[in-house]
Amino acid sequence: MRHLPLAAAALTLALAACQPASPPPAASPAETAKPVQAAAPAFAFEEASIADLQAKMAAGTLTSHALAQAYLDRIAAIDRAGPAINAVIELNPDAIKEADALDAERKAGKVRGPLHGIPVLLKDNIDATPMANSAGSLALADNRPKADAFLVAKLRAAGAVILGKTNLSEWANFRSTRSTSGWSGRGGQTKNPYALDRNPCGSSAGTGSAIAANLAAAGIGTETDGSIICPSAVAGLVGIKPTVGLVSRSGIIPISVSQDTAGPMARSVADAAALLTAIAAPDPADPAASERKDATPIDYTAHLKADALKGARIGVVRKLTGYQPDTDAAFEAAVAAIKAAGATVVDAEIPTLGQWDNDELQMMLYEFKDGLNRYLASANTPYKTLADLIAYNKAHAAQEMPYFGQELFEQAQAKGPLTEPAYLAARDKVRRLAGPEGIDAALRKQHLDALVAPSMSPAWPTDPINGDHFIGAGYGAAAVARYPSLTVPMGEVHGLPVGIVFMGSAWSEPRLVELGYAFEQATHARKPPRLLPAVKLPPAAK
Repeated sequence: MRHLPLAAAALTLALAACQPASPPPAASPAETAKPVQAAAPAFAFEEASIADLQAKMAAGTLTSHALAQAYLDRIAAIDRAGPAINAVIELNPDAIKEADALDAERKAGKVRGPLHGIPVLLKDNIDATPMANSAGSLALADNRPKADAFLVAKLRAAGAVILGKTNLSEWANFRSTRSTSGWSGRGGQTKNPYALDRNPCGSSAGTGSAIAANLAAAGIGTETDGSIICPSAVAGLVGIKPTVGLVSRSGIIPISVSQDTAGPMARSVADAAALLTAIAAPDPADPAASERKDATPIDYTAHLKADALKGARIGVVRKLTGYQPDTDAAFEAAVAAIKAAGATVVDAEIPTLGQWDNDELQMMLYEFKDGLNRYLASANTPYKTLADLIAYNKAHAAQEMPYFGQELFEQAQAKGPLTEPAYLAARDKVRRLAGPEGIDAALRKQHLDALVAPSMSPAWPTDPINGDHFIGAGYGAAAVARYPSLTVPMGEVHGLPVGIVFMGSAWSEPRLVELGYAFEQATHARKPPRLLPAVKLPPAAK
């Protein structure tokens, strides 16, 4: 659904969200005038968990109104001004009204659950009234959906306050082979709050930076290949990329019907589990929902087990390491922590690794054209086809294509319908290689509970001239297989967060939550960002 980052070196250029390679956006005149500050004002709810906030509201010492206003003030202070992270693309004008209604319900004795009154941010490719859904494109800046996406309706039913929408890599990074993560024509360039000159990764860049910087309690991102895991990892967050079909895709601007999904991005496994519990529900309008044999609701917070690594068998995929020595060192320390927590750790191989890259891209090109045309047909926009958007970008090249073009748009436009043999062969091949013959084979061979690898390298400097400096990641197999993955902070490299990704077979979210939570409790690796202008490197020895 819209994001992706990448997978393998050469092909990755054309593929993904984390993998973009190009320049960021020019700042608006207002943004350029804002001085960069190294520190943010004190914030009363710094690193506050959903459970903490809920307890305060239950005790009567906090209201949803006050909490939502505090986050709105925080956004004004450090997202719009000060360090100007530029993570929030649009605010919900009804946020305080929604908070007031939930406060009234609480006062009347009705509490909907753990998310009652909790402010949440959504990626700007998810339909949520009354805001626009633009995928970061100026062409869709006035696309105001008439109804919420299925998952947004679930969030609101659970009592969440929709605070606003977050910036993203435009079109979830599926417009150009050399795009820049975190840049969109409508939203500009999002910054990484750990070091403002660093990239937030994509395509859920705004959600990652916003939640890391405490601009909301938690957020929703979307992923096709890495777009939840990568921005979560480089922002010191927990991100869950669910099995395709667990969370509805209805009302989300698509990339790939095969791989798209939405998922939670939060500062802890507990918060991510609470969010996933609210949004994981079968949607009759989503064809992937029928693949889940047991649709019984799951409370993922019941799987927060601190001793879950004891007796577990964890496979270490070392072929997904070796691209950055400091990341490798942090990963080896993480593996040692897993072992110390009682797990059996063995080296494991995904036997088909790297064999699906070109086929994945070809499949996505077909699916993007088909899916986007379907979305646009009923959207509140005059642009009804991919061809219309290509023409719009050409007519508004100074605003939409100042740094990179629309090669992927044009390649997708050249594809035929989803009945073509070339598409069907590519789709079936990638699913088989990454799933049954890949992750499943690795898990089965050594009777493993999960596979682990470094989620990503540390964040690279945002570079408008040369583009993204993507060097490696560990999440691609799970994305292509349509299986779940979960990233948890495992340490820092020169003050930049790095994460470890847990991958399992289809519908294994409960087990991954258990393992990720146990690892989190054993390591407590997350550190909040300091909004530094740049990474502080130690002086070289003389």
